[in-house]
Amino acid sequence: MQPVKTQSQDPTAFAAELNEVEAFVAVVHAQGFTRAAERLGVPKSGVSRRVARLEATLGVRLIHRTTRSFHLTEVGQRYFERASRALSELEEAKNEASTSSGSPSGVVRITVPPDAGAGPVVRALAEFVRQYPEVRVDVDSSNRMVDLVAEGFDLAVRAGRLQDSTLVARKLGGMPFILVAHRDYLKRRSAPKTLAELTEHECILFRAKNGRTEWKLTGPNGEEKVDVRGQLSGSDFSFVMGACVAGVGIAFVPAAALPCDSSQLVRVLPEYEGPLGSMHLVYPSSRLLPQRVTLLRDFLIEHLKFAEPQADECGLESSRRPTKKKAAAG
Repeated sequence: MQPVKTQSQDPTAFAAELNEVEAFVAVVHAQGFTRAAERLGVPKSGVSRRVARLEATLGVRLIHRTTRSFHLTEVGQRYFERASRALSELEEAKNEASTSSGSPSGVVRITVPPDAGAGPVVRALAEFVRQYPEVRVDVDSSNRMVDLVAEGFDLAVRAGRLQDSTLVARKLGGMPFILVAHRDYLKRRSAPKTLAELTEHECILFRAKNGRTEWKLTGPNGEEKVDVRGQLSGSDFSFVMGACVAGVGIAFVPAAALPCDSSQLVRVLPEYEGPLGSMHLVYPSSRLLPQRVTLLRDFLIEHLKFAEPQADECGLESSRRPTKKKAAAG
């Protein structure tokens, strides 16, 4: 019996179908046809036609789309998960075959919470792309819980307690909260010398009620609490940090949220810090991680050490400078 000739046995048809699959995966990653077209460098109408041809070939609807909504069908979700993994492995095989020198190339997709890790992550990624100029890093800054496998992400930096999952997690260290203020604010108001003096200052609050909140800090006397007030309150630390940089008042933020250049910020009451949260790097438990992903993973594990920043690391100074000791009389 002669084998039945399928479309996949025709090289031209196979290449066309591969383009259709690539278009479908790009649409899901980009959550829309317009952004997928921009990433692929083709017209939006071309992306739409490719996805339509793929659906016709498979005989199923993969995407429900209207002018205002976009979501995968159940079969579309299953197809996407397998197709995205297959495309990733094909890309890695192509890179390994075409780069005899072993120089890594391609795209790594990573998701990072905007509130925790902006400064350290940016500094680490900047150094990584300098060392590996053929690797492109696509960063998604989002507070939502991203499904790495379903959405095609390679790595994620996550704060706090991790949920049980099939992901591999590597601890990056602690994430203390510290008090900071802009130099301009401290020119207008003297830096507080005690925790109680915070009540006399304008503070930038996180998810406060009626312009007030309670800060818990640990210092020389153990854990202490102080009620603070402020005119500005935000629902994420990126806003709080931005208001602090604008000189609004004193902020109580994760040390990892400090901007790359903190030379205009001053640490207030440096003997105090807030609760220590944990930071992790997570990734799918796949044995076939591309070389570029393993390189970035290992690089971040080595360079992302979330801990209390020293003054010389990011230009951060303390509001209390050490006093010079007097020379002993002799």
